[in-house]
Amino acid sequence: MTDWLSPAQLFGYAAFVLGVGCFLQTDDRRFKWFMAGECLAYIAHFALLGNPTAVASSSLSLLRSLLSLHTRSAWVAVAVVAANVGFGLAVAQQPADWLPLAASCLGTVALFTLQGIAMRLLMLCGTGLWIANNLIAGSIGGTALEVVVAAVNLVTIRRMWRAAA
Repeated sequence: MTDWLSPAQLFGYAAFVLGVGCFLQTDDRRFKWFMAGECLAYIAHFALLGNPTAVASSSLSLLRSLLSLHTRSAWVAVAVVAANVGFGLAVAQQPADWLPLAASCLGTVALFTLQGIAMRLLMLCGTGLWIANNLIAGSIGGTALEVVVAAVNLVTIRRMWRAAA
C-alpha cells in the first residue's frame, strides 16, 4: 500500500504543481524555467521511490532545460541524448526502465530543435512515456501530473493554434 503523504509522494505533488504551471505557459522561456523546477522535484521524488533510471532521466532533463534556455545548439542536444542512452545502458535493468530515458530524449529534441506548438506536440509524446513509467513505479503524484499535463498541454496547444489562426 502506498503512503499518500510520504516524503516521496510530497515531492511528486510538488512536481505536479510545477508541471501544470509549465504546460500552461505559452512563452517558451517561461515554459523551460517551470520545467526545470518540475525536474528538480522529480529527482527527489524518484530518488525516494528508488527508481534510479527516472532519477538519471530527471537529472538530465533538468540540465537539458537549463541549457536550452541559453542555446539551441544541435550538438548540445546530441550530447544530452547520448548521455541519456549512456545512463540507460549503465542502469536500466528491464525494458520499462527505458521509458523515462526515451521521454527525456524526446524532450531534448523538442527543447533544442523546436518551438511553439511543434515543441509541445513532441513533449506530449514524452508525456505518454512518463505516464507509463509512473504507473509502473507507483508514483501517485507523477501519474496525476502527467495525465493533467497531457490535458493542459492539449488545451495550450489549442490556444496557441487559435491565436496563430
